[in-house]
Amino acid sequence: MKQIEQAVKASYSLPEYSDKQIGRILTDTADTLLLEKVAVLAANASDLSRMEPDNPKYDRLKLTEKRLEDMANDMRQVASLPSPLGKILLEDIRPNGMKIKKITVPFGVIGIIYEARPNVTFDVFSLCLKSGNVCLLKGGSDAYQSNCALVDIIHRVLTRHRMDTAVCTLLPPDRETTDVLLQAVESVSLIIPRGGAELINYVRRHSLIPVIETGAGVCHTYFDKDGNPIIGRDIVTNAKTRRVSVCNALDCLIVHHERLNDLPFLCGKLSDSQVVIYADEPALQTLSGNYPDALLQPATESSFGTEFLDYKMSIRTVTSIEDALKHIARYSSKHSECIVSQSKKTIRLFLQKVDAACVYANVSTAFTDGMQFGFGAEIGISTQKLHARGPMALSELTTYKYIIEGNGQTRE
Repeated sequence: MKQIEQAVKASYSLPEYSDKQIGRILTDTADTLLLEKVAVLAANASDLSRMEPDNPKYDRLKLTEKRLEDMANDMRQVASLPSPLGKILLEDIRPNGMKIKKITVPFGVIGIIYEARPNVTFDVFSLCLKSGNVCLLKGGSDAYQSNCALVDIIHRVLTRHRMDTAVCTLLPPDRETTDVLLQAVESVSLIIPRGGAELINYVRRHSLIPVIETGAGVCHTYFDKDGNPIIGRDIVTNAKTRRVSVCNALDCLIVHHERLNDLPFLCGKLSDSQVVIYADEPALQTLSGNYPDALLQPATESSFGTEFLDYKMSIRTVTSIEDALKHIARYSSKHSECIVSQSKKTIRLFLQKVDAACVYANVSTAFTDGMQFGFGAEIGISTQKLHARGPMALSELTTYKYIIEGNGQTRE
């Protein structure tokens, strides 16, 4: 595919640009985005017109002036960060005088496959350029006009700075292009899918290139028998209703049976946002008459392990911390999990036992975000264990190589 070939060629020229030059390009791009916001919002409106507002992806797709400002600020933040390249991870001198260094280097060409999230276009470009990588963007058809408008801005800025525009390449949104990308083993070093479970599973099954999984988040909050109800209420409300279409949003509240009477208080603010609750039998009995009937449904097996991406949430009642841990182990996507408790012993057990990228104690899962962690923007939240886990920021977009220097050493 010609676009992939051009991206590979562009990767050879990136080392010619200093970190200071890269910073200027990113700052210029952020400024240009705000100058061109009318055109970007118009393109986004065209995409939105083809999607029903009640679609869970609608909020992810939607751009506003505030979101454009946030995108620009994120890019400026990335521009200001120290370069992740050339860091010495190991340095040694062998007995024969041979000098060995292990240093960070770019992957080269990274393919990003994502759904209706046009902000990802800017996040990926800034992080890849700052880390010395070329990005192949494979966005979904739902956001194609928005992505085209954003990449057009990026290309105009790159042209002004005399950089090959192929360092940021937007591929066609069709499935055939996805398959070509997933098989480009001689050209692409890494594939990162960012989206729901269906997208991630497809990429995992079909890619011949190493994959880092990001995106799918089935997130739980466990309210322990020693939990503070005020803290619990604030965390549940924030994690569920702050922004339902993001991967760190709360999907299931687990409550200790000794604290069932606190459920009406814990869920009290959710009805303001019309949150539908799928409750198991003990929770259903407790909430009946204490939560709007129209928003209260009996839970089924499919209510658990579901990433709702909507104003919906399930509740599971457990008799112990061990039961809560078992539930999480069975249904978690290993993204973000939280405990609300005042017991140091129980918190320690939870933090130790839960297998997830981000594990919280008395903090909303809404904080699983590269910017909130102080990393700048992120390319996604990795839920796997090899190479990267949690927010994938600049350092996660580098690999390493060994530099060996000597003065003629030969091996016996």
